[in-house]
Amino acid sequence: MSVKRRLVRQYKPNEHAGFLGAGHLARPVIQGDFMDTDPFIMLMDDMLDKKTDEPVGGPHPHAGFETVTLMLEGEMGDEAHTMKGGDLQMMTAGSGIIHTETIAKKMSMRLLQLWLTLPKNYRWTKPRVQDIPLNHVPKISVQGAEIKLYSGSLADISSPVQNYTPVIIADIHIQPDASTVLNLPASYTTFLYVLEGTLLVGDEKKLLGLNQVGWLERSNKEEESELNLYAGEKGTRFVIYSGQPQHAKIVSHGPFIGDTLEDISRLYQEFRAGKMRHISSVPESQKMIW
Repeated sequence: MSVKRRLVRQYKPNEHAGFLGAGHLARPVIQGDFMDTDPFIMLMDDMLDKKTDEPVGGPHPHAGFETVTLMLEGEMGDEAHTMKGGDLQMMTAGSGIIHTETIAKKMSMRLLQLWLTLPKNYRWTKPRVQDIPLNHVPKISVQGAEIKLYSGSLADISSPVQNYTPVIIADIHIQPDASTVLNLPASYTTFLYVLEGTLLVGDEKKLLGLNQVGWLERSNKEEESELNLYAGEKGTRFVIYSGQPQHAKIVSHGPFIGDTLEDISRLYQEFRAGKMRHISSVPESQKMIW
């Protein structure tokens, strides 16, 4: 018999002014100690309503982890590559890369960007980038719920996106007053973030409202679990992130994640010495479009 998952922590993250200047608001979705959120380091909900053609953003380095960007609305990119609403990109920074996010025109968009830890033995792996556009995202409709699956396996479907750290990422709609059951590994750290409507979680039917985050109880046992979910009277849309904890301490500073402070110093030296290549220059074998 599967373990029943329960909601054990919830909150509503506050908005603050984002680093892109006027029109940029950001919500820090992940809050708490990394030992509790492992393998998830950070998730920002970025909302941009840019009214001018003055470029913002630009090139910046990353190393030691993966960024997972889910475009909810709008678009971002350039002629070489553009992400649109419903697209996802998983970028493995690994040993170190330079990444460019420049927005040069009037723009309205919303995206979720996750920082996902890498297993210790893959911390400095070769950089790679994976893109899956909306029209290639596996999806299934069951019992009044539509599941778009970006990573991992869920509800008898699987994503082609390759994982170093096993992680399930899905965008889920549930029709008004409908319900669904999700089967997840009981040991995976799991949280939900409500984008529309209201959601009732678990057998206790604890309420999660708009823009609220809910974390599930996590087991130490390697077994399956069931998560019962019920939509409110106006239906709901939420994202679920569920990942395998890596049980390895990390050191975070600026754009870098390492195992030690010495790692952080080395990464800054390599960046300043021009040793990090741009993600666009990685070998074609390290670029996947699913």
